[in-house]
Amino acid sequence: MQETSVKHSQNWTIFTMASFAVAAIMMALGIYNLEASFSAKGFYTMAAIMLVHTAVTLTKTLRDRDESEKFHNRLEDAKTEKLLMDINKPEEV
Repeated sequence: MQETSVKHSQNWTIFTMASFAVAAIMMALGIYNLEASFSAKGFYTMAAIMLVHTAVTLTKTLRDRDESEKFHNRLEDAKTEKLLMDINKPEEV
């Protein structure tokens, strides 16, 4: 059985971090320059923070579920392989 693992390059990791930083700064500047009351800006800021938080949580949850399914499938494959080896093993008299 072959383990497939995705390794991200250092450049990709830096790119994704920079993209997140740019998006967060753009959102903060947009809320800051919004022509609204201070309380309205506060509500927009709380909504933006909650949106980022839930996006991270959802991503982690989906990744964790996928990892657990991979682990479960590996266990099932190992059990099946053991059963097949036991069936194919010549019986000793």
